[in-house]
Amino acid sequence: MTTQTLRALKGQRPIVCVTAYDTPTARCADEAGVDLILVGDSVGNNVLGFPNTVPVTLNIMVHHSAAVARAHPRAFVVADLPFGDAHLEPGDVVKACRRLIQEGGVEAVKIEGGLPLAPLIERLVQAGIPVMGHIGLQPQQVNVLGGYRRFGQRVPEADALRADVEALEQAGVFAIVAEMVEQKLAGELVRLTRVPIIGIGSGPDCDGQILVAHDLLGLNERVPSFVKQYAHLHGAMRDALAAYAADVREKKFPAVAQVPGKPVLAQPSN
Repeated sequence: MTTQTLRALKGQRPIVCVTAYDTPTARCADEAGVDLILVGDSVGNNVLGFPNTVPVTLNIMVHHSAAVARAHPRAFVVADLPFGDAHLEPGDVVKACRRLIQEGGVEAVKIEGGLPLAPLIERLVQAGIPVMGHIGLQPQQVNVLGGYRRFGQRVPEADALRADVEALEQAGVFAIVAEMVEQKLAGELVRLTRVPIIGIGSGPDCDGQILVAHDLLGLNERVPSFVKQYAHLHGAMRDALAAYAADVREKKFPAVAQVPGKPVLAQPSN
């Protein structure tokens, strides 16, 4: 997958995207045929125990990006530019993006923001850094917003989202994430631009969909209302760990005493 092959999928078939933070999950997503893997700053609240994405630093993003890249996926890999970094001096933003690509091993960066950030994004694209846009709900703005909500239900906000899409396309983004955008408006935005619109909580008319792997796999017990859970791995992991703990306490594991110089053969627990 490349920026060009992803753009070519618009109007041909939906683009499948998933957010992942480590090598095993990236490897599974790639084997499943996912088109794009996002290393999201949502690693903060899904993996690291933070209340939201704001505490996530560039070093954290480089660390987790490199873990995903080491899976050597066929899928296109994108990393979030973390909180505040898009509002540094332009040269510092280029340096941050360069770290994600050179040290993190990703192929592109995702930047939250629309029209006001278009000049910066244009500069990054000219520097050879592919950029994915992000409009609608921008989780990095949670402290300003005071919480999470749907966008585009009122005329001024809908007009602003249209302007965001037009500006981002002109700036050279290869795709745009539309998060929690009113469903009818999201469909209009798809028709407004030649750039693929990847939806999350924005309805079925988008050019593609993205979900966090931890949400769709059921690793998180509480998930957004738009998430469909395709497995319930939290319960399966808990039960497996509980079975292991019981076997250890009852001396059922390990079941065979190790003989020096001979390997221990695995035996099923009871």
